[in-house]
Amino acid sequence: MKNKGLLIVLSGPSGAGKDTVIDRVISNDGSITRLISATTRAPRPSEINGIDYFFISKEEFCKNISAGKLLEYTKYCENYYGTLKDSVEKLRSEGKNVILKIEIDGARQIKEKCPDSLRIFILPPTMQELKNRLLKRGSEPYKNLKIRLNRAIEEIKFSLQYDYIVVNDNIDECAAAINSIINAEKFKPCRMKNIVNEVLNDEKNTDR
Repeated sequence: MKNKGLLIVLSGPSGAGKDTVIDRVISNDGSITRLISATTRAPRPSEINGIDYFFISKEEFCKNISAGKLLEYTKYCENYYGTLKDSVEKLRSEGKNVILKIEIDGARQIKEKCPDSLRIFILPPTMQELKNRLLKRGSEPYKNLKIRLNRAIEEIKFSLQYDYIVVNDNIDECAAAINSIINAEKFKPCRMKNIVNEVLNDEKNTDR
């Protein structure tokens, strides 16, 4: 018996540690697959096309928008980010649990199109710690740092609209909490309808 896979949306401010947390969550549970988003921003020195993001031009991104190929998209710090619709549905139909790293604007769009999506927000322990993490990256000018911190405040305010909030003070504990949430969500009655119907259909075909 196979149920439709979960669509897990993971959000949080830049510097909250989303990528590291996702890697640990997947390492803890092989049934979870990470789907890579597309973006028009330039890759950071450590990032690889097709692994961290699909890095594409703004022209190509806008063509995908016009063709209705995106499940969600948003503009963040002058760059576009988005998720290809067909890729998500294919994996879910195969029973795979798909996890996406999405900004809050994209998460809102996904919730409208996929009401059964599970939204989890990664919260930094303090704003000072968030600032320290961004400074440690050393990948952006101070001007952009201020933009990201101001954006972080708005994102954190919106986090109360999510299904769950998890504080990333310790990677192992944060990832374990998210794995527990995902495992519990799999067995909610609203997600078990196909399994229940299969059991009932089997009962009808059983000789008494």
